Amino acid sequence: MRALTVLIGMLLLTVNVCAQPDIPVEEWTGKTILFIGAHPDEDSYAQGTLGMLNAKGNEVYIVILTTGNVGTQDPKLSMSDLANIRLQESQAALEAMGIPGDNYINLGYDDGMLEFEDKKEIVASLVRLIRYYKPDVVFSLDPGKGEQRWHKADSRAAAYLTADAARAAMWPLLFQGQITVEGLEAHTVEEYMLYDAAEEDINTWVDISEFKDMKINATSKYVSQWSSGWYNYQGPELSEEEAAEVRDNISKDIKYIDGKAVEGFRYYHGIPDYIGR
Repeated sequence: MRALTVLIGMLLLTVNVCAQPDIPVEEWTGKTILFIGAHPDEDSYAQGTLGMLNAKGNEVYIVILTTGNVGTQDPKLSMSDLANIRLQESQAALEAMGIPGDNYINLGYDDGMLEFEDKKEIVASLVRLIRYYKPDVVFSLDPGKGEQRWHKADSRAAAYLTADAARAAMWPLLFQGQITVEGLEAHTVEEYMLYDAAEEDINTWVDISEFKDMKINATSKYVSQWSSGWYNYQGPELSEEEAAEVRDNISKDIKYIDGKAVEGFRYYHGIPDYIGR
């Protein structure tokens, strides 16, 4: 116990708030990456980076908290219809990124209601996944630096639930049954790639130039969200004309710096207690 206390104290004293990873993200290899998001299409914030990391020998896992079963303006779709559609879209996007379908986990909560769910239950589930996969890096919605970052309902909840889970995962006496009964171990995540951050807080731009087309292809799989399927879903296939329009719109959303396609993050290195500082 004394050794653990000393270790935690040292970590507290050596919180690293560097603006860039020691090794550029483009050179990462052999890491375990855990992406956590609120909705099935949220990986679109980082698809270029995730696809690149997967291609370079990193293990990438995607955890989504809700089924996305409310996100439509099509009155013909039921919640179960939409949940199934969005699961199929997620699997198609994973395939486009080269990430195995088995690396996708959905916790199954209803879209739009996450902040009203049992927070302890959600945190426990995320802690279990962190302890099981032992990620080197967690990708998460940015809860904010210095002040709360505005996100809409589920995303707002997911940002804080993820930070709380990362903190709890490192303490062996929190959710202790996972350790004493399930055989997991406490795990500390020290690297975070926080997406959908405020523009002024972004400190890491990842060059995805070689994976730009892959990103466009992956994002375009979310037909129910990025096309006329939003209000009149007719299936996963679009006409050639609309498919080209969707791809063009996605391409226009990609940011460029010095002619390179990039994705931006607030990178944080340190214990999760200080993610928001």
